[in-house]
Amino acid sequence: MHDTALTPTTPTRYARVLTIAGSDSGGGAGIQADLKTLAALGCYGMTAITALTAQNTVGVQGIHAVPATFLKAQLQSVIEDIGVDAVKIGMLHAPEIVEVVAWAIDHYQLKNVVLDPVMVATSGDRLIASDTVQVLVRELFPALH
Repeated sequence: MHDTALTPTTPTRYARVLTIAGSDSGGGAGIQADLKTLAALGCYGMTAITALTAQNTVGVQGIHAVPATFLKAQLQSVIEDIGVDAVKIGMLHAPEIVEVVAWAIDHYQLKNVVLDPVMVATSGDRLIASDTVQVLVRELFPALH
């Protein structure tokens, strides 16, 4: 009798997906929602956090920006060690954050990039600085080839 429990198998290779987004303390959006989705799809989820938000189902009570240099450090740490098969981009609240993300896409030649630039929360609260939209169009759109 052949016991399949003792048969060596090829290790499973999970798709490595990096989500670059804000953290939603309410768990309904942002990094938290992305990680839930990636886990449900059987992917290995990694994060680079662009901002911390204090929010719930009622609204956004505050946004704390992550410094662009720290975002760059997060990206370098994950990409250079683990590697990335796909990228999902969400909340990019400030021009310097957009510039770092555009740099990473170009520098590391990242492929399979999905841009979902969250600008307004479901509650109607603005999640992006007004001058960021211009930088998004000028810097990030061309990087998505």
